[in-house]
Amino acid sequence: QVQLVESGGGLVQAGGSLRLSCAVSGRTFSRNAMGWFRQAPGKGRKFVAGISWSGNSTRYVDSVKGRFTISRANAENTVFLQMNNLKPEDTAVYYCAAGSSLFTYDSWGQGTQVTVSS
Repeated sequence: QVQLVESGGGLVQAGGSLRLSCAVSGRTFSRNAMGWFRQAPGKGRKFVAGISWSGNSTRYVDSVKGRFTISRANAENTVFLQMNNLKPEDTAVYYCAAGSSLFTYDSWGQGTQVTVSS
C-alpha cells in the first residue's frame, strides 16, 4: 500500500518562505511523476506543480511560477516544494500526489496546512 506523508507546513508572514516535503513508501518512487496540489477553504483541490520521474520536466500553475520550485530526491523517495515570496492567497492545505505522468495522479497524501498572514 502506497503512503505519502507531507511535512513542512506552518504559519508564515507574507513574503516569507516554506519548504514542503513528501516522503513516499510502498511504491517504486523513481518511476512515478510527483505533484503538489492545494485546496483553499471552500474551494476545490487544484494543481500547483509537478515533476517527471527523471526530474527533467516540471510543470507549474501560472500563479506560482517564479516563486515555487518542485524537486525530487529519488534516492530518498522524497519530493519537495520550495515556496518563496508567499502570499495570503497561497493559504491552503497542500497535498502530495503520485502518478503516471505530469497530468495524471492517482495517490494522495493527507495534506499539510500552509497559512500565510498579511
